[in-house]
Amino acid sequence: MDVLNMTSRKRETYKVKLEYSLLWECALGIAAITNKPMLKTMEKSYEEWQEMRRNLSRSLSSELEHVEKNNTWKALLQLLHQHSFSDISAFFSYLSKLSDQEFRRVCIPYTGLQFEDVRLKAAQGDTSSMDELKQITKENPFFPKYIEFICVTDVQSLKNHLECVMSGWFEEVIKKDSETISRILKTDYEAKKQMANKMNPEELVEWATGGVTYLPEPSVNQVLLIPQYIYRPWNIEADEKGTKIFYYPVANDSISPADRFTPDHFLVLKHKALGDDVRLRMVKLLNEQDHSLHEMSDKLNLGKSTTHHHLKILRGAKLVEITSSKYSLKKRAVESLSKELDLYLSGKVQ
Repeated sequence: MDVLNMTSRKRETYKVKLEYSLLWECALGIAAITNKPMLKTMEKSYEEWQEMRRNLSRSLSSELEHVEKNNTWKALLQLLHQHSFSDISAFFSYLSKLSDQEFRRVCIPYTGLQFEDVRLKAAQGDTSSMDELKQITKENPFFPKYIEFICVTDVQSLKNHLECVMSGWFEEVIKKDSETISRILKTDYEAKKQMANKMNPEELVEWATGGVTYLPEPSVNQVLLIPQYIYRPWNIEADEKGTKIFYYPVANDSISPADRFTPDHFLVLKHKALGDDVRLRMVKLLNEQDHSLHEMSDKLNLGKSTTHHHLKILRGAKLVEITSSKYSLKKRAVESLSKELDLYLSGKVQ
């Protein structure tokens, strides 16, 4: 049945907030080094991670083993979202003032507005609420076990652990490169802030994250973008009440701002992908409507292997995605290309 639209209201979207901090980099570094299955997929080589681990003090290594066993990096991130902390001392001061119940509530993952009462009761020690949260999050690989740990562990011991692992990581890993890391994060933050004036929120999120399409949700009024260097090339996604969070990988040109001719990695990939007449024909075809591999091969009179090869390049450049078994054009990525090029040509943010 057709629908006659009689409303004058525009589709609402979210607002985008930008933040950066060495504290986020600390917590994400702790998360990264204790996520062994992911280490071989990160930009920093597996050998570099191993060498880093070998050079850490015995006390920090012991704390990281505790992180690895209980995923306490998640508690760090949850706690860091409660305020904008000026430095690590301010964060520790905040921890010391939290009551046991409030500490547990903050550390338990947000699972949706409808479950906030369950979250609070679990923090108060109600075992049936804890079990309910474990059931709600059973599809997550570590949430159920983590939730139980947060609900039953001694709070003061956990606070001490979080302080030790954060201060240890900052002193042994971050501090010596803190000026460089801060400059990289700030440069990327400033670039995204500049583009926020030229792009709508959905465009900005897709561009900043290198291709993540995030559409508005009824319960989310804000997207928080946090640049990170340590977890490249991965985006880390999280949820807080009313907020979707992306810890996104900083762009190549933010790492080398002194070289004003260094383009962003995805800017290069996109232009390379479009620099071919077959792929441009594909883009035009997909701009009209979504197509399956078979349909595209027929319409373009190409073999399936050739079609697949070109589509793989377009997907690698984050210009095309697969939706419901069909290829679709990421139109915002194409439309924002001129803005990305303009940012590059107009010079770096200093």
